[in-house]
Amino acid sequence: MFDKILIANRGEIACRVMETAASLGVKTVAVYSSADSAAKHVAMADEAFLIGHGPAPADSYLLGDEIIAIAKSSGAKAIHPGYGFLSENPDFVEAVEAAGLAFIGPSADAIRKMGLKDAAKVLMEEAGVPVVPGYHGANQDADFLKGEADKIGYPVLIKAVAGGGGKGMRLVEAGGEFAEALASAQGEATTSFGNADVLIEKYIQQPRHIEIQVFGDGTHAVHLFERDCSLQRRHQKVIEEAPAPGMTNEMRAAMGEAGVRAAEAIGYKGAGTVEFIVDGSNGLRADGFWFMEMNTRLQVEHPVSELITGVDLVEWQLRVAAGESLPAQQSELSINGHAFEARLYAEDVPKGFLPATGTLTHLKFPASCRADSGVRAGDTISPWYDPMISKVIVHGPTREIALSRLSQALAATEVGGTVTNLAFLGALAAHEGFAAGEVDTGLIARDLDALVAAPVVMPHHRVAAAMQALDLIQTDWDTGFTLWADLHRSVTLMHQDDVFDASVEISDSDRQLWTIGEDQVVANRRGGTWDLGGHSLPAVSQAAGDITVYDGYGLGFTLVDPLDRDASAGGDLNLIEAPMPGLVKAVFAKAGDAVKEGDRLAILEAMKMEHSLLAARDGVVAEVLASGGDQVEAGAALVRLEED
Repeated sequence: MFDKILIANRGEIACRVMETAASLGVKTVAVYSSADSAAKHVAMADEAFLIGHGPAPADSYLLGDEIIAIAKSSGAKAIHPGYGFLSENPDFVEAVEAAGLAFIGPSADAIRKMGLKDAAKVLMEEAGVPVVPGYHGANQDADFLKGEADKIGYPVLIKAVAGGGGKGMRLVEAGGEFAEALASAQGEATTSFGNADVLIEKYIQQPRHIEIQVFGDGTHAVHLFERDCSLQRRHQKVIEEAPAPGMTNEMRAAMGEAGVRAAEAIGYKGAGTVEFIVDGSNGLRADGFWFMEMNTRLQVEHPVSELITGVDLVEWQLRVAAGESLPAQQSELSINGHAFEARLYAEDVPKGFLPATGTLTHLKFPASCRADSGVRAGDTISPWYDPMISKVIVHGPTREIALSRLSQALAATEVGGTVTNLAFLGALAAHEGFAAGEVDTGLIARDLDALVAAPVVMPHHRVAAAMQALDLIQTDWDTGFTLWADLHRSVTLMHQDDVFDASVEISDSDRQLWTIGEDQVVANRRGGTWDLGGHSLPAVSQAAGDITVYDGYGLGFTLVDPLDRDASAGGDLNLIEAPMPGLVKAVFAKAGDAVKEGDRLAILEAMKMEHSLLAARDGVVAEVLASGGDQVEAGAALVRLEED
């Protein structure tokens, strides 16, 4: 076993690797960007070194040569890449090995063989792995591709061969739509990956995304059963589970064998995932799954496989990379119970799941779940990286019990300082179809309006926020008396765009009468616990003027100065502003242009995603205040329309 390793990554995966390394007595070396000097993974490591000269990945975590130099100078014997960044870069693997270090992952050859979807599909066909009907060849002529799509039969998917995360992917439902969809997919593929090549696949009408966790030692491989990752939004996984609901023994054996064949065909070493598209229109069948791609690294959702098998996949990675054979044979692996993982992000769901930034003023997870997180209270969600806060993971003896535990864990998770997708995750966990195992990749899109409905704010929530604002939760025996009269106090608060006044009459330290609009709530304290009109006082936290009530997945309130309460009413529809710090990728407007509401005026790149900025009304462009390539702060004016 190695005595010291370097983790060439950040966030929750770096922390996850460090936890296992520490349990094995292996020392860890962290690298960090200028934005991550106080990050959790830096604090956890035995040693940590600044890398690069800026926060952007290209100026820090993607500097392979500098990472290797730090590994050698620190005495590390191996490099764990985590996922993302350099984890699937074959040139980096070769450079690591050329420096005399071990790469904790597959060979450069294996990564290259699975790196391009079209070549990988040909290889899988040769290995006897079922592949979706389609065209995966080198001919990229538009007319030729249209002809291939016609042969396959519509609907078809156009997919970038070097793609990922849904970029460069278009659904075409009729032949007349093909040319426009192809041009759009190729343009996005060129921007995102520098490669315009695409492949064409038959579109599965009721698709499920089921993947097989494999592990190899370079010669032999085993599988650790399946994960269902069908609960997706815009091709991004939201909640994963293991095993897959409705899975039969026959299909599990067929998929597992296919995954092992795929791994052994490329001499795979380490942890990897073979992803399949599954036809879920008529139950799960052993002839109804097809290879999509192989991820030649540890997956974000690996914890659910760990919980149902009792295997620490990171430990297996370290042991095999250090020269050991497979830690277990297939016959020694079995499934125990059911597990779920929900991805908790800093996201503004009402604004279209816009990634958010902010400093975490409060962060608490219930003891009943496993929370893999790379941040702590006081840490900042940076615009430079993925906005994940944590993975909330649960296990139970049955799917029903595990799902109930997930719902309870999400309801008990407390996040202050930024908006999150916590309520959205809670709605998914409570979705009747999902609870019944009726999962497919279109579930979220079909029921999106119901899933993103804002939690209802009740009078007792407003009272809880007001009690915190006026410091009336922890009160002394003499609270409420002022010259022999009852104490009257009031405060103005805002929840989203709703501004309201809350007033209280306090007769003694254990009783408060609150008035909020037409609602009256009596707060009584019994045995040290406040009862607010029949509801227990929820947990509450405050940072400056921001108050969070931890009910309904976290309800945010803001203290308002009554003199300023109308200052921000309405909103300036003339200005198109940057919603977060980022890079202006393109500006499509110029002075004098007539625009319609909803027209795309600019693209902002932030949090690893591109965001279209749209006109809020019809009008004429007065001036353009930014150019492509500009780095801007949140709230920066990009385009101004003429006054009505």
